[in-house]
Amino acid sequence: MNSPRILVFFKWSAATVVLAGIVAVCHLALHVNQTTVALSLLLYVLFLAARWGLRYAVVMSVIATLLYNYFFLPPIGTLVINDPQNWLALFAFLATAVVGARLSERAREEAHDARLRQREIEVLYGLGRELLQTENVAGILNAIAPAVMLVTHADAVLFYLLEGDRRYLAGDPSAIPMDEIGLRQHALTLPAADTVTDTVTATHFGVNESRIPIRVGVRPRGLLIVKGVQLSTDTLEAIGGLVSIALDRAQALDHVTRAEAAKESERLRSLMIDSITHELRTPLTSIKASVSTLLLHDSAVQNSAAQDSAHAPTNATPLTPDQQHELLTIINEESDRLNRLVSEAVEMAQLDAQEVHMTFAPVRLDAIVDSALRACSVVLANHDLRQHIPQLPLVLADADYIEKVLINLLENAAKYSPAQAPIFLSAERRTHSVILSVADHGQGIDPAEQELIFERFYRAHSATRATSGTGMGLAICRAILEAHNGTLTVTSRPGEGSVFSFTLPLADPPTAKA
Repeated sequence: MNSPRILVFFKWSAATVVLAGIVAVCHLALHVNQTTVALSLLLYVLFLAARWGLRYAVVMSVIATLLYNYFFLPPIGTLVINDPQNWLALFAFLATAVVGARLSERAREEAHDARLRQREIEVLYGLGRELLQTENVAGILNAIAPAVMLVTHADAVLFYLLEGDRRYLAGDPSAIPMDEIGLRQHALTLPAADTVTDTVTATHFGVNESRIPIRVGVRPRGLLIVKGVQLSTDTLEAIGGLVSIALDRAQALDHVTRAEAAKESERLRSLMIDSITHELRTPLTSIKASVSTLLLHDSAVQNSAAQDSAHAPTNATPLTPDQQHELLTIINEESDRLNRLVSEAVEMAQLDAQEVHMTFAPVRLDAIVDSALRACSVVLANHDLRQHIPQLPLVLADADYIEKVLINLLENAAKYSPAQAPIFLSAERRTHSVILSVADHGQGIDPAEQELIFERFYRAHSATRATSGTGMGLAICRAILEAHNGTLTVTSRPGEGSVFSFTLPLADPPTAKA
């Protein structure tokens, strides 16, 4: 005898014993009147209907009617009723007991249905929340089966996707032993959510198996099998709809991301082409003009020599040594400019691809500052440099790359400041880092552009008109500092100047005291 049968036997036995106890107490001990007994038995029948259901209440109401007639209606001790009013009272009691039991049973059923609906709504809400946390297709595909199993408390969940014949299982693999052929056939043939009762296999995991087709409109997409939990057909269809919507949402986000990436790539490509074309054309034009002049001078000199040997007059005017030196200087400077442009482009590409090897070691910041100032001595010659570098602890950095950052900031300060304008260089210690600042009294940067200037190839509008540049220097600086776990920020007011500040972590940061 299994436990459900034992429970049913216990309920019938308990209901009978309690009914007999009520009759015995009222008949032998209390000697109450007929009305009190009828009300007591009626309350007991209503209690049974509310707790255990209609069948217990109806059977006990019939038995209570017989006992009420036998022990409390005259002639007592018989089932015979002499007074017609007692027949009316007896049938009124029986009808009241049955109707009351039925109403109690209906209230129980409605309360039970309400609890089931509430649980199913909670299941759908929890599933929607779990699926909306992932925004890419691969993550959604891996999250569907565990999410459904988590919110439904199922024994096993299998999600099968027709595209690629992919299976995603959560729970015991033996609970759903279907192969790809069977899964594909069910995914293509199931017309709607279908609940199947399986009483043959895997009974220790539960007998309920729900198969939910996943569709896009009328086109099959896959199949969801939930094992070990019983849900309504509407809830199963809602789960299938949520899964399909989550997949559509993830695919749409992927398409949007790819479109935005392609758009950004195209924008960067256009900016790079425009910037590099402009920056390459300027030095190449200067080099071409200088070389052409030198070649023309050389040709004129050769023609002059030939005419002198023939004793013919010549109108060629040779270049003076100073003029030749000036042209060669232009060629040299513009070649350096081209070399710097190509080097910055290569360095930016290497930083993006994380192919730059940096050696982090404890270094002195004042040594880096001194080296950078020596490298910038020419560009800073026309400016009043004021520096405040106190004694600072060692920082963890690659000295060569941090020197490049400082050189770039100093050159920008000199480039975008009028001659003789002061430039301020200062450093300050923080709790876990050191902050170094370069301030100028130049033209400043518009607030709307202060974050954009760190984008590659972007140049402020005022800077574009006034000076030349590639728009890659600050992007390179920020990439270098991010590799050092540092930051690069700017504070600026148009017409008043700018302050560029970057942080570097301490080589030996202070530890918190216990």
